[in-house]
Amino acid sequence: MAHPYVLLSAAVSLDGFLDDTGPERLLLSGPGDFDRVDEVRAGCDAILVGAGTLRTDNPRLLVNSAERRANRVAAGLPEYPLKVTVSASGNLDPDARFWHTGGAKTVYTTDRGAERLRGRLPGEVAVVALGPEVEWRAVLAHLGDVEGVRRLMVEGGGQVHTQLLRQGLADELQLAVAPLFVGEAEAPRMFGPGAYPPGRMRLLETRPVGDVVLMRYVPVAPGTGRLASAADRRWLAEACELAALCPPSRTAFSVGAVIVAADGTELARAYSREGGDPVVHAEEAALAKLDPADPRLAAATVYSSLEPCARRASRPAPCARLILEAGVRRVVTAWREPDTFVTAADGSGVLASEGVEVVVLPEYEERAKAPNAHLSPPPGRS
Repeated sequence: MAHPYVLLSAAVSLDGFLDDTGPERLLLSGPGDFDRVDEVRAGCDAILVGAGTLRTDNPRLLVNSAERRANRVAAGLPEYPLKVTVSASGNLDPDARFWHTGGAKTVYTTDRGAERLRGRLPGEVAVVALGPEVEWRAVLAHLGDVEGVRRLMVEGGGQVHTQLLRQGLADELQLAVAPLFVGEAEAPRMFGPGAYPPGRMRLLETRPVGDVVLMRYVPVAPGTGRLASAADRRWLAEACELAALCPPSRTAFSVGAVIVAADGTELARAYSREGGDPVVHAEEAALAKLDPADPRLAAATVYSSLEPCARRASRPAPCARLILEAGVRRVVTAWREPDTFVTAADGSGVLASEGVEVVVLPEYEERAKAPNAHLSPPPGRS
């Protein structure tokens, strides 16, 4: 399943509030930042807000610039991005501006919520029932696989942002920090309490926009278990990019690998045949850069564009065995090894049989294959 790129966007006060407790919406951004948000909206396939934000703010969620809308149409896109909301209860006001402005709209809800909404919303609104509960992974999978959404902007509220970030499903966080304090204990905050991904996020950009400061961050801490996180996808994409650096070979795959600690610290990266060694594998080269006694390895994740080899002729120890000996317990890969050089290769099976969590993200398979296209036989030849 292809999850969209999930961008969380919000304006906050210096003390971390989204609003105050007054009856009117507190405007934290200025004209320059409103225009920046409009530009970001225009570059997305869909914009999502939670039902709570729909009730309290009554937003329209439009691309306001006529020029940007025209550019979307010229590019073969709808004039407006898809508007999305999520409500488990189905308690939504049919008179809200959300439904009566802009282009297509979709509601994700439960079976019970869908019954409640039946016949209450404008006929063109798509109501998608996801079963007894609304799971964010199911929402993102439907948006990616069915709606074709590749870039999703999430504009609130705080509960939605908190859930997506805590579940490791946010690819990027864009915060516009306004030069004022709210100071009200009951006012809504950007994030609530809970268990967030560990470690520090990676800063992509910081710049002034009028009198607010835009900060862009991406999470980098790997996921856990068999569920892939947004950070897992980012690191695997980097491993696939590393594979393109491999010296060409007709007798070996081009593979990239990155080893990342549980807190998101990059421990090592490497690619096949790195440093002039004609037979070194990517995972092997990356592990060789680390002290075998490094305590971070036990909770680390290895990202490899091709599954670690289970058998090889060039060295005694295949990469799957090296990973096991290093104590790594989680591997994320894009592509299962074909029979090009070794038949019935099953590095993933070897690792899994020893208790290692192996996550395969097939949406990255084509990227992993690209540096190896010369190894594929021409059509009609075996």
